[in-house]
Amino acid sequence: MTPGENSPSTPEDDDPFGYLYADGQARGAQPPSGGYGYPNSVSRSSRVRAVGERQYGQPQAPYGQPQPTVPQQQGAYGQPNAHYQAPETLPGGAPTSRQPMAPTGGRRGPNTKGLLIGAIAVVAAVVIGIGIAVINGNDGKKTDSKSDSTPTQSQSSEPSPSGSSSAPAGELPKADAAADGSVQLAGGATKASDVKGAKAAGGVYVAGFNSVGASITWTVSDVQKAGSYRLYVDYSIPGVDANATLTVNGKPNQQPLGMKNFTHQAQGDFEKGWQSTWAPVTLTKGTNTLTIACGQGNQCNALIDQLWVQEG
Repeated sequence: MTPGENSPSTPEDDDPFGYLYADGQARGAQPPSGGYGYPNSVSRSSRVRAVGERQYGQPQAPYGQPQPTVPQQQGAYGQPNAHYQAPETLPGGAPTSRQPMAPTGGRRGPNTKGLLIGAIAVVAAVVIGIGIAVINGNDGKKTDSKSDSTPTQSQSSEPSPSGSSSAPAGELPKADAAADGSVQLAGGATKASDVKGAKAAGGVYVAGFNSVGASITWTVSDVQKAGSYRLYVDYSIPGVDANATLTVNGKPNQQPLGMKNFTHQAQGDFEKGWQSTWAPVTLTKGTNTLTIACGQGNQCNALIDQLWVQEG
């Protein structure tokens, strides 16, 4: 091949864009018929399509080549497309109709509002009950304290001296030997108040008892029941033991009345010799007579203050 064979046969083949220049046009260069001035280019008008005309997924022609014509598959407005397949006809597609919801069951859920109201009512009832119990308990305590503060006859440890041997109900008699009307003095026994320390009213006691035949007779009334009792005697001695004969309802008592120096006082001082002694006696229900006498063989140098009876 010679160099002449590779030369362009026409001026326009020498330069495809020669038609753009004056010398090219003078040599007869013409613009290409394909469009845009490029060889084998596709005109713009050939690329324009109606909306929906392009089919995706179809084979495309190489760039610069005309696209193959595909027949229109879109149906008329409002008519189904001949190639359309409903989703439910495909494997695993959507169900053909709406599935009904599964029933939730005939039982209703718990009424939480009602339960809450019931619980509140129970708590309120319990609180009210506790408050009432506390109030009643306090009232009971107050009542008890008031009743305890009121003295009764049974709480009295020792009746006060009186002018009679009769004691209030529930109490045993007590008498001042020298001043009580239920006590009779005889045989030289007499009243005195020179020695201090006597418990009787006015400090009066029985003196002159230190002689044979002197006696003190006490009539005790209103003994509630028969039985064993103790006759108590307040006395004073000058530091030397003394004793006397005791008679109950006219009968000598099994045991005499001993008036010993229990406090161990010095001899000769009556004022420091005041003390108490007792002897067992048996009394009947009602009135009883108790006699303390200075008999033969008795040591009777003593002052007699008070007399009283207790259950023994």
